[in-house]
Amino acid sequence: MSQFSNAQNKNFAEIRNEEGAVISGATIHVLNTDIYLLSNSAGQFTIPDLPKGIYPFEISSIGYARVEKQIQIPHIGDMLVIQLARSTMQLDAVVVTAEKQEANIQNVPISITALSSRDIDAYRLWASEDLKGIVSNLYSANPGDGRNVISIRGITSTSYDPAVVTYIDGVPQFTLDTYIPQLFDVDHIDVLKGPQGTLYGRNAMGGVINITTKKPDDQIHFSLEASAGNYGMQRYTFQFTAPLIAGKLFLGVAGLYERSNGYYTNDYNNTHFDKQHRFGDNIYLKYLLNSQWSFTLNMKNLWNRNNGAFALNPSVANAFVNPYHLDQNAIGEMIDNTLNSSLMIRHTGAKVDFSSLTAYQSNYRIYQTPVDGDFSPLDAISIVNNYGKPWNKVNAWTEELRLSSATASSSPLKWTVGSYLFLQKAPNEQGVHFGADAAAVGSPDSNYTVINTTKLKNQGIAFYGQAEYAISKAFSVTAGIRYDYQQSTEEVSGLYLPDGSTTGFVTQPDTSGKASFNAISPMASVSYHVNENAHIYVSYNRGYRTGGLTQLSTDPTQPPLYPYQPEYSNNYELGFKSNYFSNRLHANFAVFYNTVQDAQIPTLILPEAITVIKNAGGVTSKGFEAEIQALPLTGLEVTYHLGYTHAVFTSGDLSSNGNQVPLSGKYQVFTPVMTSMLAVQYNKHITKSASAFIRGEWYYFGKQYFDLTNQVLQPDYQLFNASAGITYYQFGLSVWLRNITDVKYIAYAYNFGAARLGDPSTIGITLKYKLR
Repeated sequence: MSQFSNAQNKNFAEIRNEEGAVISGATIHVLNTDIYLLSNSAGQFTIPDLPKGIYPFEISSIGYARVEKQIQIPHIGDMLVIQLARSTMQLDAVVVTAEKQEANIQNVPISITALSSRDIDAYRLWASEDLKGIVSNLYSANPGDGRNVISIRGITSTSYDPAVVTYIDGVPQFTLDTYIPQLFDVDHIDVLKGPQGTLYGRNAMGGVINITTKKPDDQIHFSLEASAGNYGMQRYTFQFTAPLIAGKLFLGVAGLYERSNGYYTNDYNNTHFDKQHRFGDNIYLKYLLNSQWSFTLNMKNLWNRNNGAFALNPSVANAFVNPYHLDQNAIGEMIDNTLNSSLMIRHTGAKVDFSSLTAYQSNYRIYQTPVDGDFSPLDAISIVNNYGKPWNKVNAWTEELRLSSATASSSPLKWTVGSYLFLQKAPNEQGVHFGADAAAVGSPDSNYTVINTTKLKNQGIAFYGQAEYAISKAFSVTAGIRYDYQQSTEEVSGLYLPDGSTTGFVTQPDTSGKASFNAISPMASVSYHVNENAHIYVSYNRGYRTGGLTQLSTDPTQPPLYPYQPEYSNNYELGFKSNYFSNRLHANFAVFYNTVQDAQIPTLILPEAITVIKNAGGVTSKGFEAEIQALPLTGLEVTYHLGYTHAVFTSGDLSSNGNQVPLSGKYQVFTPVMTSMLAVQYNKHITKSASAFIRGEWYYFGKQYFDLTNQVLQPDYQLFNASAGITYYQFGLSVWLRNITDVKYIAYAYNFGAARLGDPSTIGITLKYKLR
């Protein structure tokens, strides 16, 4: 039994299935706390000794649909009996952290796609890039180095400051440098669509991806998973959690190893080009002082090695002529080490809840061998950054303090206030080497390196508040506001270094600049609950992406240390959420209209391969989303997600090497006009200890562009995936196929035309063992 039992009033609850049989080993989580309980062999658990009030509980057990239930503490009267239905008969209740408080998704006035751990397994989500298409109006891709460009509703990343911010266990992944894209040990993922500036602040322009990993509890859990497939693919994960001191101190450890021979062959030396492997871990130590105070220490690492980070052809046409072949004399062997660590302190009070989240993130990323800058066998241009530490190591500290109304408060007013501080340092040294064939790319000289050095420091603070007032049981209004302030300082210098020389001569003397930015991000929404199964809302949210200082380049139209201003978006949304037929049908819809002001226009400067940014014009994005999940027959689950986005520039000019290109009427990049996904899965219980499933998925991606002048185009295409498997006691076996018809499509391309194909047809097998 839990140590949280009330010594003077033993408050117990009991969990049973529809036939009345007790369910042992069920997990009970008191939402917005770190209290996790387990039902005993009699299906009972002790209701924790918390301040008086009504608390939301989430109850789950393998093979049963997850439910959310309000429980009075202390519980008065007969023993409380909670009934669970089998997952083949009822859909899960979905709990999300959209408003930095755990709540049922159907009650939150935001368009959200929520994926449970079961969904993550079913879709075979191994990295955040795999979310594309599954989440309506979301696109994600990377050039091969693991840094994903994520777009939601036509708001997309154009620099290392993303347009969609990713949170892992409540910690914002500060930039594209410091986040971990691999998905393992994940309990659930919530994708919030549209600006979330009030609660989430900087860089939540297009939305937020909330990733929550599995938490340790009072029982030993162990799982092991092994996968193998074509192209030399191997992937192994494990998870182990256990109480070190029952009811007090808990340990959680998870690990990842994956490798692949890659999809590309380098015809220059007839070798695998993008052969890669990586290690990852996630380590937790959680201490419960009592039922109200908890302390959680967490460390995540990813060690990534890629023997050909940028598997790119020089043009889109070339990519299709000889698929998955390239011809490069420079390889670009990447070392990419990322650390994320945090300390969470949490208090659940009678009147006020409190939390403190302190985090440190770092990333060290170099190329042991140069990256090919001309994408050819010529020794013309290559990118060099292996200059040793501390160069190319990014460090970021963040601290968030938050107060909110008590979880069990019966007041019609619910509120949250908080502050956020950050400090980032990013020293970067990168060289462009012009080799013996430099004349072929127009260089008057050869065998030299142009080295640009940048020392960047960002620091800032934010304050925010949001409140919801329930006018009646049906009507509620929510309003909030946030103030962000950031100061950026940057130092740049340049050096021309002939091969064999150790001194060279200065092309840009040490120069420094400073800029500061601030933003106010309000929000407001009105919610109407037609009944307990239907919810209508209308909302306004403002988003904010931070400004900065331009880097040093050879383009005379792009002076260094020129400040570019923040980018703002205003999103108007109307949504409808519903739940019908005894939780066998979820149907959520939303329409949106989004305007972007002071759009940050990126220009990739060659041959340095750096991006400089200017503010120019605006963007209008409008569209709709529909997400439907149903159990039409016992064991048959159907999911359909549809998204439409029309995102175009309304004004602005693109500056490139002295030329001005009008942007008005051009489509936004990395934004398919439509995303459509249909998944059908049939689950069958063969015996009491054995079950099987078969699953099919269809994806449709509409036309999209990869450059702002709309010259690099990917027409619409379709993908098909399938899987099937069996489970026997704690063992599972499944086979899967992805991109069954081997469709060739451009997944990523730069504005100058260099392109990377999406993954070819792959097939594999997965073995699982799970203890509890």
